[in-house]
Amino acid sequence: MKKIITIVGSNSQNSINRKLLSYTSNLLGNVELISIDLNDYVLPIYGVDFEAENGIPTAVKRLNEVFDTVDGFIVGLAEHNGTYTAAFKNTLDWLSRANIKVWRDKPMLLMATSPGGRGGATVLEAGVNYFPFLGAKVVADFSLPSFFDNFSEEGISNSELKEALIEKVQLFEQIISPLE
Repeated sequence: MKKIITIVGSNSQNSINRKLLSYTSNLLGNVELISIDLNDYVLPIYGVDFEAENGIPTAVKRLNEVFDTVDGFIVGLAEHNGTYTAAFKNTLDWLSRANIKVWRDKPMLLMATSPGGRGGATVLEAGVNYFPFLGAKVVADFSLPSFFDNFSEEGISNSELKEALIEKVQLFEQIISPLE
């Protein structure tokens, strides 16, 4: 059984990206999901002076070890002022000090949503362009615009967007579990 890390690029417990990621996780079949919550890895702000004096924090080493064990990643990016949240960027900075190939050359489904009509498109584009430098193989990306209009307790209510996400999930599954 393939192991997949799901991680939301937000430390908000009520993150709409967390809701989208949870919904998406339920679309996957026959995988072991390892859900990473940034609140379980509270880190000092990265700085070369801090690292020189204290080394890499134990929480980063633990998270890095978990990343070594998986076959792929599903990442839901929250957007703060057009880019990653500070908590997520800081985690990435620390992880890159433990292993520059943060994403281990593994397949990734990258997603974003927001209350607005662009659906986190700016941060999603940033991730699509930057994560390959950190070892991501972004096989699919998905943006859900206008979260509160297109998502309910039952999931994505817009049939076109729902079908688009299902197609992206199926592509991701095909990449992580190719037919032998």
